[in-house]
Amino acid sequence: MALSDKELKEIAYLARINVKENSLKKLKKELEDILNLFEELNLADTNSVEAMSHPLDLSQPTRKDLVTEEDLREELQKNAPSVQSGLFLVPKVIEGED
Repeated sequence: MALSDKELKEIAYLARINVKENSLKKLKKELEDILNLFEELNLADTNSVEAMSHPLDLSQPTRKDLVTEEDLREELQKNAPSVQSGLFLVPKVIEGED
């Protein structure tokens, strides 16, 4: 799949990638190679392939849902500069409507 320089710059802008002019040619080639691989994958006939969540027919053993650790909240909050109702209080970092 061929990309124009304009398309490449737009993709870089949307991805928030700062691309220097001298590296555009290399990036364009790499991205075109990746897109060509996807085109090849799209050509593969997968109609006879059954959908699966993972390639092996195995299941993970589950453990019993038991408490294995004690509640250390009070001990850990002793070191906190500010706590209220069992919650850590932190400075507001995002301004917005209250």
